[in-house]
Amino acid sequence: MPSAGIAPRRVVQLAALFAMMVAFTAQLVGALLPVIPLFIAASVINLGLDLILQHKQPGLLSVLGRVRFDVTVRQLLRDMLILVGLLHIDGINPLNEQAPLTITLLLFYGTHFVCQAVAVLVRRTRSLPFVTRNIDASALGLSDAPPRILSRQTGRRLLRFSVPSTLGMMLTAITTDAYWGGIGLTVSLVLSAGGTLYLGTWLLPKHRVMSEQRALVWLDEWLAAYEPTVGMYFSGGSSSAYQANMWLGTLAGLDGKPIIVLRERFMVQKIDATDIPIVCLPKVAHLMRLEHTTLKVLLHPANSGKTSQILRIPSIKHAFTNHGESDKLSSCNPYAKAYDEVWVAGPAARERYQLADIGVEDKDVVEVGRPQLAPIEPYQGPPSGRYTSVLYAPTWEGWDGNPGNTSVILAGENIVRALLADEGVRLLYKPHPMTGSVDPRAGAANARIQAMIAEANARRSGALPGPETAAELALRTEELNALTTSAFRRSADELERMRLQGTPQEGRAAAVADAVTAWEGAYWASFPQWEHRIITTARPAIFTCFNQADVLISDVSSVVSDYLSSEKPYAVANTTGMSEDDFRAHFPTVRAATILTPDADGVPALLDAVRDPEHDTLAPERAALKTHLLGPSDPPSPVRFNQAALDLAAQADERRTRMETRLAGIPGQRSQDVEADESAERESSDVEDAPATV
Repeated sequence: MPSAGIAPRRVVQLAALFAMMVAFTAQLVGALLPVIPLFIAASVINLGLDLILQHKQPGLLSVLGRVRFDVTVRQLLRDMLILVGLLHIDGINPLNEQAPLTITLLLFYGTHFVCQAVAVLVRRTRSLPFVTRNIDASALGLSDAPPRILSRQTGRRLLRFSVPSTLGMMLTAITTDAYWGGIGLTVSLVLSAGGTLYLGTWLLPKHRVMSEQRALVWLDEWLAAYEPTVGMYFSGGSSSAYQANMWLGTLAGLDGKPIIVLRERFMVQKIDATDIPIVCLPKVAHLMRLEHTTLKVLLHPANSGKTSQILRIPSIKHAFTNHGESDKLSSCNPYAKAYDEVWVAGPAARERYQLADIGVEDKDVVEVGRPQLAPIEPYQGPPSGRYTSVLYAPTWEGWDGNPGNTSVILAGENIVRALLADEGVRLLYKPHPMTGSVDPRAGAANARIQAMIAEANARRSGALPGPETAAELALRTEELNALTTSAFRRSADELERMRLQGTPQEGRAAAVADAVTAWEGAYWASFPQWEHRIITTARPAIFTCFNQADVLISDVSSVVSDYLSSEKPYAVANTTGMSEDDFRAHFPTVRAATILTPDADGVPALLDAVRDPEHDTLAPERAALKTHLLGPSDPPSPVRFNQAALDLAAQADERRTRMETRLAGIPGQRSQDVEADESAERESSDVEDAPATV
């Protein structure tokens, strides 16, 4: 199925490239013979095809750029072929008529290259050493960005400005009158020169932002005024933002002044709606400025290559919270011993670290529960309606190639087939967002599963919700988007977004929470009870799917631990090759689960246990395992989490006091140490940042 979907797209791409090569060949043949109709048609089609591909298939054209056949070369070749064609057409005087056309064309290209140079200068002047969000940064002199067509879209600018010249010279080819070519080239020249002059106004003082040094001083002053105490540090790829987003509500609820510290500029817009100030510091040298702030604690929901850089700051205490807990190796990474403390949900994770023997001392493990699980509703008994809602939420394949990581490849289709065979099942399929990112087989199986579900829905029928439910969902979607999405112009750049995303309105966080709740209610109400659902978007969130489900089928992942807070029945697919006894012994989170083999023969018995409590023999085990995995319910997890943050902040205060006392008796020692550290950091950051700069 996936190959059938990918192959036509590749065929279209190859056909587009072939058509462009044919157009160039036809343009050359038409110019040399000359065959005027062929020459004109090929010239126009060639330019039009390039314009279309610039919008529809920019990635395809980037391939041509890698072989040095970029947009500038292509357009220059087209224009040269047009001039060659005009030379071969009787009635056009090369000296008196074509020479001015050639000179004007050269001037047009001259202004194009000047515009490109100005665009580079403008982009450099519109770059700050940091990016902020939810912070009033108006003092930096932020302004609107110039049009993208002038500042960033080199190819589209050249092609669009070339349209008048191409059309004009085609009219010259038809009429043999150079007047039309002159008009077209003049229009193109005026557009290019005017665009260059207009873009150059962004180099004037009114559009320029602070210098890097002054901007860093402003940042230091803002940090001193805000006085952050606790924060979250995050670095990762574009698909990993969910790991940080799941902690936003918890971070906002802590005592103190929270802050979010990021490392990748693109990540600033990946963070969900929040009132917490966000600061992105891409360079290591600038990151070190946090040492001289009031920041005491940083929480780390994920490990990354750049995590070691922030750990160099001794004045800040670091706690590894992870983005979920499971029995997999990734939940007991040896990197965890680099943090001051490792915060886990309950006793099971503490035992897991000790059994792993990776250097994490038991005294550094703190049980804080899972504060995000509050929205999950408790078990209300067996399904009372006609349908049993089954949530199949497999995890992704991971980096190590272990077949036991995900059930999608070996068992996914069998599980879904068995579920769809039961007329009383309503399936909710929510695969991990990174499914297929490492192993193409997982992506292929995921596509086949979705096709199976779509076919099953086509065979079903029943009562449909009224049109008012769709209208309600549209209304709630609009309200939610208005609160969570910033309305940026297409040309908006980083600085313009910083200006627009200043200090948030008071009460916005609470309004967003209410809007999300209303949207989720409208979402589920807008679909018929009998319809299977494929959920691949961020909303509805996994916890909302938990509340809709009567039973969960998943893999060894944090989804299982989180779902256990509801004490509902669940099943785990065993694709490790282990026996069931060994599987239960090796992975504590599955001790209260129904174990499904790759052939999914156990699905009917699982559904029977869900529908008939007398057959649900694992209910007592789930209650016990919930406490073992997530810790006690009293005091509540948010309270324990907050206390852990306060305790770690106190440790940071104690260390600062000790260091101040110790260095107070050594005249000049503190300043010398600080200067030495900063010098070493500058040297190391130059090396580390070199690839990014290039």
